[in-house]
Amino acid sequence: MFYQGLGLAALIMGADQATKWIAYQAYLEEPRTIAITGFFNIVLLVWNRGVSFGLFSDGSPVTKYILIVLALAISAVLVVWLRRNDRRLTAAAIGLVLGGALSNVSDRLVHGAVVDFLDFHVAGYHWPAFNVADSAISIGVALILIDGLFESRRKPI
Repeated sequence: MFYQGLGLAALIMGADQATKWIAYQAYLEEPRTIAITGFFNIVLLVWNRGVSFGLFSDGSPVTKYILIVLALAISAVLVVWLRRNDRRLTAAAIGLVLGGALSNVSDRLVHGAVVDFLDFHVAGYHWPAFNVADSAISIGVALILIDGLFESRRKPI
């Protein structure tokens, strides 16, 4: 399960970095919003210096390094967990979170912020822009919670 989880993490990192590169290249041509559907846009570009929903984006240069160290520490714990894991769903979930976290760390190191460009909206209300890594992290965490709920039912009390 270890190598499957790492493989998924690498796949997520590659997909996230590729889509961010495409969005960044489009931004260089002309900053704009590209309407895809009535509820989804690609916004070129949003630089998130904080974490989810722009939290902790106070502009302090120290925040970037704190977030990098925190993400790397969590990633190290995830790798240890992945190494000890023998369940396929847990390995996939950890791989999703790990790949997303490391890809966002890469953005912070290269750009000083995370590149967000996916924009969903309804009736004029916009969800904060996000990226593939953020999606992978959210799905991975949800799978970890779901797996934990069902795993406890299989164990005898």
